Amino acid sequence: MEKVPMLAEGYEKITADLKVLRAERPQIVDAIEEARAHGDLSENAEYHAAKERQGQVEAQIADLEDKVSRAQIIDPSTLSGDKVIFGATVTLLDENDKPVKYQIVGQTEAEASKGRISYNSPIGRALIGKQVGEEVEVTVPSGEKFYLVDKIEFV
Repeated sequence: MEKVPMLAEGYEKITADLKVLRAERPQIVDAIEEARAHGDLSENAEYHAAKERQGQVEAQIADLEDKVSRAQIIDPSTLSGDKVIFGATVTLLDENDKPVKYQIVGQTEAEASKGRISYNSPIGRALIGKQVGEEVEVTVPSGEKFYLVDKIEFV
């Protein structure tokens, strides 16, 4: 079984989401019961909507439980080294020497607008294993991007 690396805050977010979804289960069952009481199920939109929501919630719960069971929580402050690894915060210089900062995180925690990129993203994959001073070439939908690794931190 493959471990899913994530930061502690990502793990907490997943467990909180799981708690919310589990709490929604009884409400869905009540909605199904109420809709069932309305009669003919073949033309009962409320019943079909409640059943569909139940399927969505159960699928989400199964997915989150799987991630929680395979979670490998990594604390970046305990890491060190001179190479980019999971949890590292990397400062890059783009083609115009403008600094760009990214933290390498798990898929569930990735939020590019906050500078958090997945280790599976094109930039994340290109950065893993790089050292300060190395150039990185990344193919993104808008074309080729070139970066220089300026700083690696573990915070």
